[in-house]
Amino acid sequence: MSNKSPPPRPAPRLYLATPVVDDPAALVAELPGLLASADVAAVLLRLKETDQRTMISCIKAFAPPVQKAGAALLVDGHSELVARGGADGAHLPGIAALKEALPSLKPDRIAGVGGLTTRHHSMDAGEIGADYVLFGEPDAKGQRPSSQAIAERLDWWAELFEPPCVGFATSLEEAHDFAASGADFVLVGEFIWADPRGAKAALIEADAAIKKGFAAAPVGQDPSSQDPARQEPAGQDPAGEEHG
Repeated sequence: MSNKSPPPRPAPRLYLATPVVDDPAALVAELPGLLASADVAAVLLRLKETDQRTMISCIKAFAPPVQKAGAALLVDGHSELVARGGADGAHLPGIAALKEALPSLKPDRIAGVGGLTTRHHSMDAGEIGADYVLFGEPDAKGQRPSSQAIAERLDWWAELFEPPCVGFATSLEEAHDFAASGADFVLVGEFIWADPRGAKAALIEADAAIKKGFAAAPVGQDPSSQDPARQEPAGQDPAGEEHG
């Protein structure tokens, strides 16, 4: 067995969620400047529920500026529209939606998943082919775990499993903490768009918070400093009994 340490974990990157989009014109015009201002890996397009033709047109409006900036465009749900709109993938709300979408998305497009309320569901998502798992988003009632619980889930996943994990941050503090806890990406959205200084200033600040969080991460949380013998195979819950 080689004693060579694995490479250091790359710095986490931003995953920017749009507001719910009806008329794309204003936001599409703003995107190039936004995406040039920070290290944004992907954009999650949240579409207003309407007819398919309108939603496909909206995806087609977003795809060029996002992709030209070197980011991926993912559609929130609506995996059936991804290819027709020229997007790079979809974010699915749970295991059932992921299973249903995988045949239409794989192997060419990204299939991310959230709505993972237990460790068991998270492991199932990884095993069936999710390209990333998202922790911390609000449920249908607007409830979400505590920041500490989300950070612990990110740390658990990052230590043991290969697919990237994403932390859903609702503040600069959470963006910082989730980056420190092992998130590969930090999803930001509402607090960026609500910032009175404008989205660009908020996004730059979020990017800086992520970099500071990553730099401040305890040494033991960096995979490069972990003993490979401690790594357990994917599919095993290190807590044994804990799946909540």
